[in-house]
Amino acid sequence: MAAALVLAACGTSSSGGSEGAAAGGELTPVTVGVIPIVDVAPIYLGVQTGIFEDHGLDVTLELAEGGAAIVPAVVSGEYQFGFSNVTSLLVASSEGLPLKVVAPGDFSTGKPGKDFSAVVAPADSDITSAADLAGKTVAVNSLKNIGDTTIRNVVDAAGGDPQAVAFVEMGFPDMPAAVAAGQVDAAWVVEPHLTRAVDKGAKIVSSNFVATDPDLLIAAYFTSDEVIAQDPETVDAFTEAIQESLRYATEHPDETRAVLDTYTEIDPVVRSVMFMPRFAPDLDTAYLQVVADLGLKYGMFDKPVDVTRLLP
Repeated sequence: MAAALVLAACGTSSSGGSEGAAAGGELTPVTVGVIPIVDVAPIYLGVQTGIFEDHGLDVTLELAEGGAAIVPAVVSGEYQFGFSNVTSLLVASSEGLPLKVVAPGDFSTGKPGKDFSAVVAPADSDITSAADLAGKTVAVNSLKNIGDTTIRNVVDAAGGDPQAVAFVEMGFPDMPAAVAAGQVDAAWVVEPHLTRAVDKGAKIVSSNFVATDPDLLIAAYFTSDEVIAQDPETVDAFTEAIQESLRYATEHPDETRAVLDTYTEIDPVVRSVMFMPRFAPDLDTAYLQVVADLGLKYGMFDKPVDVTRLLP
């Protein structure tokens, strides 16, 4: 998911030292490709609090506009690890790219109306439910990805025609104004742009992630088969560190919001009230399967995707 936030930094790296430095004398440098969105707050928090150093890693976070740039950078070895939405990773894996998911990125909150993703429409619109999106124009940030597949799914479940939704590609930052001006009938937005849209008078029509699956896995951290084969110890260390970072983010929500200031520019008022994703360290085949099944059902894939190919 690529929300085009204004960058406040071009990257960051850990400093100081603890158990990792004491055990081996030097930290192992790794580069991780990330996107400047709220979803990656835990890894920034993990670097900031020294979690990755505790696991012997000196992490440099490289900002990219989206997974389309991060995936090839990981495959080529430019980055050792990367962050991308699950749909894009499944597409890459189905095309034979040698990638493996090592940890979750973030999940839906599972709370309708209180998720970091939603479909919104003008307050006076006749769109009152997901079924009403059939025959309407809906803005999404990227065609044939997790936005339109989950929207088709909720329209289908509500009794509407999922194929009758007309999707329009648009950047997240442009969506609140487009909805307010009537340029589109509705839009799928994520935070902080969801809060901005509601502030402009939009109403939430559907929490599409939650309605699809309360535990929907949105994104994940991944590496290449080559890195796993050549340096399994570093992969293990990174996996343990990001899992600990995800737990820390859950246990320290105020710090998680605050760390957003280090790599994005979000209005402080918006940041304080917007909905954050759910962060959890557990990775399960079922999480990937849900997204793979959606992709197959709504034309993302021509044949079933073997999700086990994405697991170490």
